[in-house]
Amino acid sequence: MNTLPLHEQHQALGAVFQQNGDWEIPVHYGHPELEYEALHTSAGLADLSSRGRVLVTGDDRITWLQSIISQDILPLQSGQGRYSTFMDHKGKMLSYFRVLICPEQIVIEDVGEVGEQTHAAFRKFLLYGTKAKMAKGHESQGLFLLSGPKAAEIIKEACGVDVTSLVSLQSIPFTFEGAEGFITRTEETGMADFELFVPLGILTTLWAHLLKTGELHGIKPFGKSTREAARIEAGLPRLGPDINDRIVPPEANLEGIAFSLSKGCYPGQEVVARMDTYGSVKRRLVGLIVEGTAEDLPESGAKLFSGTREVGWVSSSAFSPLLQKPIALGFPLRDFTPTGTQLEVETQGKKFSATVSPLPFTKSQ
Repeated sequence: MNTLPLHEQHQALGAVFQQNGDWEIPVHYGHPELEYEALHTSAGLADLSSRGRVLVTGDDRITWLQSIISQDILPLQSGQGRYSTFMDHKGKMLSYFRVLICPEQIVIEDVGEVGEQTHAAFRKFLLYGTKAKMAKGHESQGLFLLSGPKAAEIIKEACGVDVTSLVSLQSIPFTFEGAEGFITRTEETGMADFELFVPLGILTTLWAHLLKTGELHGIKPFGKSTREAARIEAGLPRLGPDINDRIVPPEANLEGIAFSLSKGCYPGQEVVARMDTYGSVKRRLVGLIVEGTAEDLPESGAKLFSGTREVGWVSSSAFSPLLQKPIALGFPLRDFTPTGTQLEVETQGKKFSATVSPLPFTKSQ
């Protein structure tokens, strides 16, 4: 099993680890409730260095990617980015990622922890003679997530760059101890989310520097449990449990976000275009509020029922500190997606009532 470059630093902070694919990552640092509170009132720092990233270089990097992914990236300038998917010919999603345009390369960051899935999928389409090369991001860089209402202030103090005006997927370079990285505004927790792409040589010192700088602001390191709770509360699907080859992009509410209907041909384009024309989406991603306790979390794949009829499945779930109930993302059939629809979710051999909720989840629910 792989361990993070900062594994010892996480151990020193009291991290409790969990296997996530091929990696061992912090699930929390002893007090997940305090991590959640810090994320919403001050700031939280997470280590996402295990996340799949593909670095694409070469003269053909733009044109090659343009030909296979679902989003139009030709208009993008350095420092800009877009969400995109990679589909098979049936429109099923093989990957979901952010495309970040940098001066000398393109960084493709998976929206989720799925190992090297995107790298493996792309490799089959990198034909001989194409002037493009791929490398795995974790071999040369780490990735931090700094989130919360005081995140921008901490970044300015620690790294000397103002990120307050960044829009989603806009990037800005920074220098620390003579090494260059970049910061991107992203969407991970529903808070103000900034990801720092950091050369491995400064990973240890920058992590310590961010925690020290943010100490007076109330920063805390946070693990997967808090990140998942916040993500699901925000209604943000991720690659793996929510986005996979069971569904097509419109079913995950990705219209206008991760695919283009005007850029021309790419794998799966005809399928999503036909859905757009005829409105033939079979199911939709929705929020679900489950009547249960923290012990009653439905597992990924748990079946949804309306009466005795099976109508869909749960894709991911977490206990919500906001609502003090289990919440989930799921994919019921189209007729069972209106807000307030009463369903049941089957988990652990029992059925629990579940109500379809708008996304993001709010306290008023």
